[in-house]
Amino acid sequence: MGRQSQRRVFPEPPPRAPIAFRTAVARLRYAELARGVRAHLGQRHRYAHTVRVARCAELLARRHGLDTRKARLAGMLHDLARLYSAEQLVRECEERRMPIDAFERAHPIVLHARLGAIIARESFGVCDQSILDAIAKHTVAAETMSPLDCVLYLADGLEPARSFPERAAHWALAQNDLNAAMRATLASSLAYLHRKGIPVAPQTAAAARAFGLTNEEALPSRN
Repeated sequence: MGRQSQRRVFPEPPPRAPIAFRTAVARLRYAELARGVRAHLGQRHRYAHTVRVARCAELLARRHGLDTRKARLAGMLHDLARLYSAEQLVRECEERRMPIDAFERAHPIVLHARLGAIIARESFGVCDQSILDAIAKHTVAAETMSPLDCVLYLADGLEPARSFPERAAHWALAQNDLNAAMRATLASSLAYLHRKGIPVAPQTAAAARAFGLTNEEALPSRN
C-alpha cells in the first residue's frame, strides 16, 4: 500500500465542491480545476502534494511521449478521497455499491484511490477511462498497468517532497525507463512496508511480480 501509513488520523474533509462545479472537465480551465480540487481537499498540505504530483506526472508523460494533459489531470485528481476517515471511505464505497475486498476492509485507507476515481467522474466530469484507471491504481498498483498508470504511480511516489534515500535515483530512472522505475520503486516500497510491519496489498504483490520481482521480493513479510 505504498508508503502511506494507515495509522494516520485526519479530520473529516469539508463539504464537496459546489454542484455548479460539476461540469465537463474538458471545458474547465486549469485554474478552475485547481480551485475545485483545492476546495474539495480543504487542506493546504494535501493540495500542495497534489500540484507536485500533477507536475511530475506531466513531466514524465512528456519524457515518454504520452498525453501530458491526461497525466496532469490524473495528478490533480488522484487524492480526492485521501483525507476521508476510514469510516467515511467504507461508507461512501458501500453507498456506491463498490466491491470491497478483505484487504481493503482491514486497511480502508487504500480505498481512497478507487473512491477517488469515482469522485473524479461524479464531481469533476472525467469520463476518460484511462485517467480514471490511473487514479484507481495509484496507491497499491495492479498486475496490469498502462504507461499512464505507471506515470501517476511514480509521480505520486517520487514527487520532490518524498524523503526516502532512493527517491532521487528512482526519479532519474523514471525519466528514462518507466518499467525499470516501477520495478525499483515497488521494491523500495515493499522493503519499507516490511520494515514497518505493514501487510502488502495483494495488488501490490501482483504488480511487483508483473514488473519482474521474485515471489520472495514481492512478499517479503513471508521471509
